[in-house]
Amino acid sequence: MALGIGVIGVGMIGQEHIRRLDGGPGGSRVVAVADADAERAATVAGQLPAAKALPTGEELIASEAVDAVVVTSWGPTHEAYVLAAIAAGKPVFCEKPLATTAGACRRIVDAEVAAGRRLVQVGFNRRYDPAHRALKAAVDGGAIGAPLLVHCAHRNASAPPHYTREMSIADTAVHEIDELRWLFGQDIAGVQVLTPRKSSRGGALQDPLLVLFEMADGVLVDLEVSVNIHYGYEIRCEVSGETGTVELADPAPVTIRREGAAGGLVPADWRERFALSYDIELREWVDTVAAARPPLGPSAWDGFAAQAVCDAALQSLQSGGRVAVELPTQLGLYAPAP
Repeated sequence: MALGIGVIGVGMIGQEHIRRLDGGPGGSRVVAVADADAERAATVAGQLPAAKALPTGEELIASEAVDAVVVTSWGPTHEAYVLAAIAAGKPVFCEKPLATTAGACRRIVDAEVAAGRRLVQVGFNRRYDPAHRALKAAVDGGAIGAPLLVHCAHRNASAPPHYTREMSIADTAVHEIDELRWLFGQDIAGVQVLTPRKSSRGGALQDPLLVLFEMADGVLVDLEVSVNIHYGYEIRCEVSGETGTVELADPAPVTIRREGAAGGLVPADWRERFALSYDIELREWVDTVAAARPPLGPSAWDGFAAQAVCDAALQSLQSGGRVAVELPTQLGLYAPAP
């Protein structure tokens, strides 16, 4: 029997996920959608063979036709929907952020622990990118000795009008925050945000930012966040170790040589750069849900830990100083499988 999926939030990312989920992995079907814009929800449902548009996310979660929930709505709504899914005993895939504060994320963690089983997966997509998985394999395999330094960049061609400087941390740098925790298997102990000379392309936005992270074992990381860099969308990560370096390869599919120069195409946005990783992410999630297994991907605890670092970084953005990140001991429900 096909897995019935309900999607709350049918904006750009919601529709991207629907395209992959409906009739996709394991024969899953999107059977219900909900959105603050009822007209948009009705339009999206009308394009699907088995979906109904429901008035609210809460009604979607309660629907008997919905076996699992995908939350891609506005960030401040995530906490309520994820808590409702946990209360209903339904697996829930929540796009980042899990919630918009560490305190709200902790409430989700506590609710899941009280339920006694993992139901939540957070949409930290980098973990599914083949290039990032190869990078982690090289680090874990000792190819460069002990890691010492990491150099990262997260660059967008432009930012939408509603984008604020806080979003440079909470919506953009959060991807690297989870990536670093996953890459090294440890927490971030401290963060500092520096504000370089301001780009003339950023309007009122402070762009770029330089974010410095300290890993628990002393590895230092610098991250450039540039969201109005014009030339395209680019993600960089280089790890410098005791005996060598490893970095993400150029994602350009071809090299063009002409008029005395050589170059490649730069992805236009995240949809182009991470298309394959979204495919893998949702396929693996559906497979685990259909098999009634706990999700293997980023957990509610990972969402909580990432948001705690975001909260510290936002504090540093205001003060300019280093802010320590203090997390409680990880709860047993989230311990790695033996």
